[in-house]
Amino acid sequence: MSVSERIRTLRAEIERHNRQYFDLDAPLISDAEYDQLFRELQALEAEHPQLLSADSPTQRVGAAPLSEFATVAHATPMLSLNNAFAEAEVAAFDRRVREGLAAIGEVEYAAEPKFDGLAISLNYEQGVLVRGATRGDGATGEDVTANLRTVRSIPLHLQGSGWPAVLEVRGEVLMWRSDFERMNARQREHAEKEFVNPRNAAAGSLRQLDPRITARRPLRFFAYGVGGIAATGLPATHSVLLDRLAEWGFPVAPERRRVTGLTGLIAYYVEIARRRESLPYAIDGVVYKVDDLAAQERLGFVSRAPRFAIAHKFPAEEAVTELLDISIQVGRTGALTPVARLAPVFVGGVTVTNATLHNEDEVLRKDLCIGDTVVVRRAGDVIPEVVRVLPERRPAVARRFVMPPTCPVCGSQVVRHPDEAVARCSGGLYCPAQRKQALLHFASRRALDIEGLGDKLVEQLVECGIVRTPADLYRLGLLALANLERMAEKSAGNLLASIEQSKQTTLARFIYALGIRNVGEATARDLARHFGSLDRLLAADEGQLLQVPDVGPIVAQCLRQFFDEPHNLEVIEQLRAAGVAWHDSEPSAQTVSAVAGKVFVLTGTLPSLTRDAAKAMLEAAGGKVTGSVSKKTDFVVAGTEAGSKLEKARLLGVKVIDEEQLLAVLNTGPAAP
Repeated sequence: MSVSERIRTLRAEIERHNRQYFDLDAPLISDAEYDQLFRELQALEAEHPQLLSADSPTQRVGAAPLSEFATVAHATPMLSLNNAFAEAEVAAFDRRVREGLAAIGEVEYAAEPKFDGLAISLNYEQGVLVRGATRGDGATGEDVTANLRTVRSIPLHLQGSGWPAVLEVRGEVLMWRSDFERMNARQREHAEKEFVNPRNAAAGSLRQLDPRITARRPLRFFAYGVGGIAATGLPATHSVLLDRLAEWGFPVAPERRRVTGLTGLIAYYVEIARRRESLPYAIDGVVYKVDDLAAQERLGFVSRAPRFAIAHKFPAEEAVTELLDISIQVGRTGALTPVARLAPVFVGGVTVTNATLHNEDEVLRKDLCIGDTVVVRRAGDVIPEVVRVLPERRPAVARRFVMPPTCPVCGSQVVRHPDEAVARCSGGLYCPAQRKQALLHFASRRALDIEGLGDKLVEQLVECGIVRTPADLYRLGLLALANLERMAEKSAGNLLASIEQSKQTTLARFIYALGIRNVGEATARDLARHFGSLDRLLAADEGQLLQVPDVGPIVAQCLRQFFDEPHNLEVIEQLRAAGVAWHDSEPSAQTVSAVAGKVFVLTGTLPSLTRDAAKAMLEAAGGKVTGSVSKKTDFVVAGTEAGSKLEKARLLGVKVIDEEQLLAVLNTGPAAP
């Protein structure tokens, strides 16, 4: 293809995307891809000036106005800014400014965020808004006065004093991120088309033929300059001009700064880039303007942009690439997350090769196929995501994604409950991806209560391959533990003693320790009380499980799916073989339990039971454990170093028992001590 043909192709392509973005509010490509096309055309025209023509997109700004609106000729053209993407380009801009002004020292600049919205012009006469227009092609815009009157942040009457009789204010109409999300949520609720981004939403809202529709859209406005002002009212600097606009009632960027020289420009860019994600509105860079308005006039303009200003753009937050594959990532709770494997693309300042797809429903909603061309977004440090597919580029060989029926890590069955968007691996005790989480939960205080088994130690045990399932904890030896980092022999001995002590537990604690989804402490206690033994629980079908108080269809399904997974049953048998045990009871025993309905208080240190273990045993048998002694207390269980609770029990005449008596009544049932 010849240079002239390439230039014609680029012009036609850019004009097509201008119409899609500005007229139809339906962009087909990302901002980064558009910028790439535009800069290629600029470079070719600069190399071959004989091919430059007045109708080139590089010689005008934006798109032609919509025919449905009246047109407005701008008294002073609304030109766009040249862009800088690297510090070297900013340095070149600063050098050109100093050379153009023959400046001896550093130049003072006004710096402000570059809003990602729609540029407009507001005309005031005698302090009253008389006309508002879009930028259009820079020379002629669209009269959208009726719509702009609905934007509450645009003053209908100027405030304060000192404003000129005729005033043209220029600025940006935009939409807060939070407002945009709420508006899109309403669009979804009404099964209506969602907007692509806040800028697209602002543009579409402002160009509604019915102002009542615009009034319902959460539009806002920021002023960033003037297009014409009475000579007597002209401030000396741009920064003072913005202060004056604020006095007259116009919102101006609170992040604006007056900075000195190149160092000040770069420092401002870094500061705003750091704060970018915390701002309530979207920005795509910062704008630098020579602060002295007389100096601006001396520097003048090139064909489509001022010489005294430049936009320093942030790295592209959106880019286009190919979806090479969709793989599955298994999280620590067993959630299966589809992950997009992408052809490497530079976006948001880094090279991206992966992006989250959240869940199976999201893949279907976005109509993604492996092999598609997709738009990828990365904002700040946020995990990259696939925003949308470009269906017009879908190849014939593209294929649909199917969620695997078994876990790609351990081979256990994948289950998904009807009320959940997430599919999960059912091999909770066995799956390596869930190993750390399963071990930490198993050892937690309200489960098997293994003191000393914290995050860092579990991480070492798993990464060194020493522990694969909770059953492996009961095979640990002193030598293996003592050789771990930051684990002395004494600490290892204490941990082994705690592991040994944890073997004596309750059925309720054991059920809870298994980490079955939707089974908390209370449900585990109800299951233990109802079935009396683990074997009866394992054999129960969903119908029998539903007979347990507070066990509904979802919990019953979770229990059955967990116990139907052979890997989980294998680990349970290994735990029992290692000596983890509890006292079984007949289901009917709860009706004649000696402690059922009785109130207990625990005090002091018991010889073999922890306070949590004793509490769990009492609650499993139908007793109630409270923290203070009163006339309603039936028994106080006292160990060594019992304090004021024991004294109060004696004072009130409450019966005091020790651990041996407690275990006796729990084992024998009917006879109270």
